[in-house]
Amino acid sequence: MNNSRLLTGLLAMALWSGGVCAAQNAAKLITLEEIFESAENAAVQLRPSFTAEEEAKREIAVARNGLLPEINANMSLSYIGDGFTTKRDLSDYQKAPIPHLGTGLSLNVTQPVYTGGAVTSAIKLAELKSTAARYATELNRDNIRFRLTGFYLDLYKYSNLRSVVNANIERARKVLDEMKARYEQGVALQNDITRYELLVSNLELQLVQIDNTLDILNTNLVVTAGLPSGTIVQPDSTILARSLPANGEQWWQQEADRCAPSLKIARTGVDISRKAEDITRAERLPKIGIQAAWTIDGPILVEVPPIDRNLSYWYVGVGVSYNLSSLFKTNKTMSRSKAATLHAEQQLDATRENVELAVRADYIRYLEAYEELKTRQKSVELAQRNYRTTSTRYSADMALITDMLDAANSCLDAEQQLVNSRINIIYYYYKLQFTSGTL
Repeated sequence: MNNSRLLTGLLAMALWSGGVCAAQNAAKLITLEEIFESAENAAVQLRPSFTAEEEAKREIAVARNGLLPEINANMSLSYIGDGFTTKRDLSDYQKAPIPHLGTGLSLNVTQPVYTGGAVTSAIKLAELKSTAARYATELNRDNIRFRLTGFYLDLYKYSNLRSVVNANIERARKVLDEMKARYEQGVALQNDITRYELLVSNLELQLVQIDNTLDILNTNLVVTAGLPSGTIVQPDSTILARSLPANGEQWWQQEADRCAPSLKIARTGVDISRKAEDITRAERLPKIGIQAAWTIDGPILVEVPPIDRNLSYWYVGVGVSYNLSSLFKTNKTMSRSKAATLHAEQQLDATRENVELAVRADYIRYLEAYEELKTRQKSVELAQRNYRTTSTRYSADMALITDMLDAANSCLDAEQQLVNSRINIIYYYYKLQFTSGTL
């Protein structure tokens, strides 16, 4: 048992000296707000959202092209073969020489004046999609921030747990030294020493596991936030001392209805569906535009014999077009667009309900965390008092080693639960911010 304990101690010492201690020396105090700022500028997982947002913005410029005039220019160069003439019964064949070089040049300009709202609706649709892309970026940003918050708070929690376990190891070693002294005096059993050495070994192993967890959490935090490689994050210890807002549930619900990205995306989805209806409806309306054209062609083939000259003409006027087939083709398209709008509205209602339920649940957990903290503080006070009493009774040969082990384990568990409860308050506060879209 002593060899096993020595091996565990050496392993723990190697890990601490080679990694954790060096890491602590190079640790840098970084606040959660600084973590958010770093992720905003360098997080790889945010880049696709920024690119999608930029792409959606460019779609607006593309849609606005529909307001510009259509300009078409045509130029042709051709070889024209000789023709012939006949009577209507194909008799009396006569060859008709034609100038072989054919040329053509035309320029046509059409400026849309009225499109039934198709162009303006297309522009508005592109703007709505750009807005939806921006809200999607906000949602992704909040998801990354909340993930970083989890890493950060876990890092702080396990740092505190490490201190708790270290304190319990020191306390257990003092008891172990006392047991060995009592054993030399003949008033303690070797079995008692062995069982307490096992407790110390388990605590040392727990310390190694905590150090490994801290390393994993630090790596996750650094990589996700886009911090420089090798950064060792030391959490801001004042995060627990900050006064948190005491707003009621109604305030959080109002903030969620106003700011939650998921609700913004759902509302924009309804607007997009309604605008798609307008575009479909515009297909049933006539299109009006101002037209101007100039053409020069040669030779003049409408005359017999053909005239080897160019014919040029121009015109300006108003053009009206109407797709008659839209009267019976757009009915099904319109029905589909209305169904899509209904689906988007139902999705908005479902999203609003989910957000309201999530805010209520997080708010209740937030209040519960305060009550849990009071309970855990009392539990630690009682566990430490019980440990002192049991230790005194054990020194006076009035308690068994099992009582000491139970008291030590109870004290360790109570102190660990106290650390967790303090972290839970901050966690549910940030969870409320995440759910309400105010993170």
